[in-house]
Formats: sequence, structure tokens, C-alpha cells
Amino acid sequence: MDPLKPRPEETEIGPEATESITLSVPPEVVCTDSPVKGDKNEVETDVVEGKSNILVSLRESLVGAKKVVQERWLKCFSSGRADRTRAYQVWQGNNVFFCRGRLICGPDPRGLLLTAVSISLSSWIFTVYIARDFPNRPSLIIAFSVTLTLMVIVNLIAVSAIDPGIIPRNDQSDVEEVSTSGRTRRKRVTVNGMEVKLKYCRTCKIYRPPRSCHCATCDNCVEKFDHHCPWIGQCIGLRNYRFYLTFLVAALVFFAFNFAFCFWRIHQRLFVANTGLLGLLRNCPETVALASFSFVAIGLLGCLASYQVYLIAINQTFYENFRQRYAGSRNPYDKGILRNIKEALLVQLPPSRVDFRAEVTPGEWFVGGNSNVR
Repeated sequence: MDPLKPRPEETEIGPEATESITLSVPPEVVCTDSPVKGDKNEVETDVVEGKSNILVSLRESLVGAKKVVQERWLKCFSSGRADRTRAYQVWQGNNVFFCRGRLICGPDPRGLLLTAVSISLSSWIFTVYIARDFPNRPSLIIAFSVTLTLMVIVNLIAVSAIDPGIIPRNDQSDVEEVSTSGRTRRKRVTVNGMEVKLKYCRTCKIYRPPRSCHCATCDNCVEKFDHHCPWIGQCIGLRNYRFYLTFLVAALVFFAFNFAFCFWRIHQRLFVANTGLLGLLRNCPETVALASFSFVAIGLLGCLASYQVYLIAINQTFYENFRQRYAGSRNPYDKGILRNIKEALLVQLPPSRVDFRAEVTPGEWFVGGNSNVR
């Protein structure tokens, strides 16, 4: 065999060995002393991440300190009763509470906000655009307008934020008093010599007192229920009816006051300055708008206030009159006009039957409804 000729074994194994060696060689790495652009980005990213970590750590430290302060506050001022809760936090109705249960409102605040904005905007337009043009004592007119506005707003807050006469529920008994025929049983009581039926409320599990009704919006039984006012967002009942009537009268006087001065300004523009209707709309659009709105408000408030005065005179609620509760019988609550007015406006209001700020233990108060806490 020729010694210069390759052996057969080397010829078969060589290519495989060469290929494996080629695949096993790592890619060439070029090393330089100067930094590249990618390294700068990495450095900047590390700096940003470091700052973010510092901010996160600082925020966690603040949250931890806040928790420690709250725990110490509860420990010092709750007299060892941190596990107890307030009644308004587990109330079964749809009411919304503010100021830790001191203020109780209806579940839908849109009507209340619309009413408050309308009154405030009307007062602002009157003060800025109308009262300043009055030649005699404009400051006195503005002061009187602001006073009327405050009276209306205060009564609006009072009628919408106090307990209207909510009746507490009977959460201790889960058995409904239903007769064998499937109908709810009714109790009968005597009021001023007349027999009155007491209906059983399946939601509150109580026999409702006379003149009470369950409001489907607020999901509460209300004593001497008149109606649920969507423009106030609250039930009108025994404890806030006077504020409601005062609000109607104050709002009626407020819009009548605005309309009188708007009418005076329109009269001055049309007949004294001879600007014409188009000139009036072009030069004084706010006066025309306020006069129109005040005129509509006077009509609505006047009709509503007159109807409420009529109901007070005959000692009926809106709900009773609407349902014609005493159409075929004598009204047992009618004591004459003077005594009816005295009962509606001058008799001392009873305290709230539900202490929403009372402390209750978990399980002591039934949690079955919507509890909206602010």
C-alpha cells in the first residue's frame, strides 16, 4: 500500500470529525474597550429601574406607617371594641350614608344634584346680570336674594339628609306570618273609634304602623309615608315633611322674586329703551332664560304647594289621597282644619326610631341588603 495515500478509515471519519468540530466552535466575539450604544441603554434602564424601586419602597413604607397609625388610633380611642361596627354599615335598605351615619340620603342623587344646581345657577345669574342693573339699592337686593338662596339650600339639605321616619326591621324572626290559605295575616287596631288594618311587610317582617308604607326605591318602611320625591332623592315622611313644605314655600318665594326683577328688566328693555324682541334676545339672553325658567318653576311649585296645603287641611298624605284610602269611609285622622295644621306644623317631631350610629356586633344585625357607605 502506498504510504502517501490516505487510509480508508481516515477518509470515512474525516468529514464527520471536521463537521463536528466546525459546529462546536463558538461564534467569534469582538471585544473593545470603548462602550457601545446598547451598553448606554442598559445603563440608563438600570438607573430608571433603580429610581422606580426607590419610589416603590418609599410608597410601601408610607402605607405601612399609615396602617400602624390607624391601628394605634383605633386601639387608643375605640376602648377595645375595634371588632364592632356601626348600624349604618350593615343597614339593609338602599340608602347612602355620609358623615359616619349622621346624614342619610336616598339611593339616587341625580334629582337632588339637578335641583341644587338649578337653584344655585339661578341665584348666580340673578346676582351677576340682573340685580346690578337695578338703579335703587342693588346691594340690598343682592343680599336678599342670597338670603333666599341660603334658605332654600338649607331646607333642601335638611329634607334630603335626615331620617324621614324609617321603621326598624324585625331581623330576629325569619318566619313570615302567613295564614293557612296563603294570604298574609292582618292585624286590626282602633284609631279614633275606627278600625284600621295593619298590613304585614314581607321585606321588613313587621306589621306596619297606621299610615306607613314600604318605599320600593329606598327599600324601607317609612312612618306616615307621603311620597318618594325624585327631585330630592328622598322619601317624604313623618320626620322631614315640615322641611319639605318649608322648602316648597322658600323655593316658590325665591323664584317669584327672581321673576319679578326679570320682568322689570324686560319691561325696561322693551318699552323704555325700545330694543325690540330680537334686541332683547341678543343683548339680554340670560334675563329671558331666567324669566322663563322662573315662570315654569312658579307654576309647578305653586301647584305642588297648594296641593300640600290642601292635604294638611284634611290631614291626609299624598299616598292616602292618591289611593283614595278614605273614599268610602270617614278619615279617622281628620281633627278639623286648625288641629290638623297644628299637628302637621307645630307638634314636636319624634326622635328617629333607628340609631344608625349604634354599635352592633357581627351577626347581631342582619345583613341582607345594599349597604352604601361614604
